[in-house]
Amino acid sequence: MATPLVLACGALVAELRAVLAAAGLDREVEVRYLPANLHNRPERIVPALEALLAEADPHHDRAVLVGYADCGTGGGLDRLLDARPNLRRLPGSHCYEFFAGADLFEALHDAEPGTLYLTDYLAKHFDALLWQGLGLDRHPELLPAYFGNYRRVVLLSQTERADVLEAAAAAAARLGLAFEHRHVGLQPFSAAVTVQLRKVA
Repeated sequence: MATPLVLACGALVAELRAVLAAAGLDREVEVRYLPANLHNRPERIVPALEALLAEADPHHDRAVLVGYADCGTGGGLDRLLDARPNLRRLPGSHCYEFFAGADLFEALHDAEPGTLYLTDYLAKHFDALLWQGLGLDRHPELLPAYFGNYRRVVLLSQTERADVLEAAAAAAARLGLAFEHRHVGLQPFSAAVTVQLRKVA
């Protein structure tokens, strides 16, 4: 049987490696990553996955875990999965949901829908992925258009690194938003990954 394949967002590299190693799965699966900046262009996620699948699973005979939630594809990712029964994806609408766990994410969303969520990766790469990625370095006048309906930034941290917390707080200040921190660790993400890998294995 072919080695199971994981195709994941580049924003999950550190966390996915840690989870697979802790579960003893790091040598039992092949992992490939797509660029993290697809966060800014979710309509490109499914075509990028299709191209990678054509290369890595041309005969549709491998068990494949797609390391994305819906992530703004508007159901496009689920339509791809429906067409290829050997594929599974991580649960939820966004990576924030499988990092936080569904119950906490729902509570945070219900408390304040106008929330910008950051993970460790997004906090560390806020400038490249969000500030520059959205063109705010060149056109700061676009800030109200992008974030005018937001009220707070919530860091859902996987580690307890001080530099990550400082980067997230600085991002919130730059956006003129309130800041909150919830340390969620890796347990919810680990559970999501291992459950889905068991389904595709």
